[in-house]
Amino acid sequence: MGVLKVLKEKSITNFMVYGIGQGFNLVTPLLVAPYLISVCGEDGFGKISTGLAISFLLIVIIDYGSDITGVKEVAVNRENKQKLEKTVGTTYIAKALLVTVVLAFMSILYLTVPYFSKEKELYLLALPILVGQFINPTWVFQGVENFKWITILNILSKVIYVAGVFCFIKTSNDYIYANLWWGLGMIIANTIAFLYLKNHYEISFKATSFNEVKEYLKDNFSIFSSQAVLSLQMYSPVILVKLFMGDAAAGMYAIVERIVVMFRTYILLFFNYVFPRVCYLLDTNAKKAIRFWKLFNGANFIFIAIAMLLLFVLSIPVVTYFKAESVNEISDLLRLGTAIPLTFALSVPLKQLILGWNYNRQYTRITMIMVVVNLTGIIAVMPFYKLQGVLVTFIVTEFVTGLLFLSVIKNRLKHVY
Repeated sequence: MGVLKVLKEKSITNFMVYGIGQGFNLVTPLLVAPYLISVCGEDGFGKISTGLAISFLLIVIIDYGSDITGVKEVAVNRENKQKLEKTVGTTYIAKALLVTVVLAFMSILYLTVPYFSKEKELYLLALPILVGQFINPTWVFQGVENFKWITILNILSKVIYVAGVFCFIKTSNDYIYANLWWGLGMIIANTIAFLYLKNHYEISFKATSFNEVKEYLKDNFSIFSSQAVLSLQMYSPVILVKLFMGDAAAGMYAIVERIVVMFRTYILLFFNYVFPRVCYLLDTNAKKAIRFWKLFNGANFIFIAIAMLLLFVLSIPVVTYFKAESVNEISDLLRLGTAIPLTFALSVPLKQLILGWNYNRQYTRITMIMVVVNLTGIIAVMPFYKLQGVLVTFIVTEFVTGLLFLSVIKNRLKHVY
């Protein structure tokens, strides 16, 4: 498949539409962060980031693997209305049960456990994020490659978030409302998109039975478990930094993380764009699938490498933009952190093939082992090497994860050719 031929395909148009929405999605936190730091201070920003990290951890329970298996099922059965309707209906009913349990449990936890109850307003006001994620139909739109609506809901949710932050957070004590506006933006945008999904694709929930929901929860437990521990790897470090080093250190780490995670998030969003097509092609034409996979992921890695080089060189101006106090220290951390997206850009494409070829058990095993190694390493090195140790641990474990993914699929790749 030549480059010129790919450029003529519909996929490149979808990519441009998807890129507009995701670009907006990625830039928004960078627009908001300097304002939040200037109003709430590094301590307040550390608290906001901790609350957001906890919400993102809980989102994995709400999704319960639908961002992987759900996308794949929709992609493969996109032309079978009966199977499509059953997949969407079963998934949403299962997610409704999960979000109800999580909301009830976390509300009790936030009100009764001392570690959380000291900031219970912050954590309770972040719960709408979970409701918004329950409604979120992005996984269905990904499966049918309807990137226009993914773009619409992403832009709308972030516009509401930005407007809420700039209009209503005026003093340092208002930090408790920052994550509320993230949640409200998700609820409003995702509700509009869900209603479109239900009407346009004529989705009904009447055909779903309790046994099907039970079977769904059982079948998806393996992928859910791997996604849960992967989420721990991504979002728990800021919680650990706050626990062991305090709010100020959490704020410094959160600034570096906010910049680095922008690129990690971009890579995951790129995964979400390519994954449905890779699954579809692997199911029909493996050689064409690998050519598509190499072309898109190769170009993406080059882009990430150039971006990380620029970020390394311009680290001081970038950190200064965030209006932080410890510019030189944070800048040094950021230079080190530029290696994280590079290793991520190597491991995530391999993850596409592992899941596309149904190596779910191997993926789960590798992911769980490496997350345990990563978190154990962070706790072990933090007392001696502080935040630098946290970042180095991320780099090493992500690189090893990529090597382990490659070891699983290398024989399959040779067989394709």
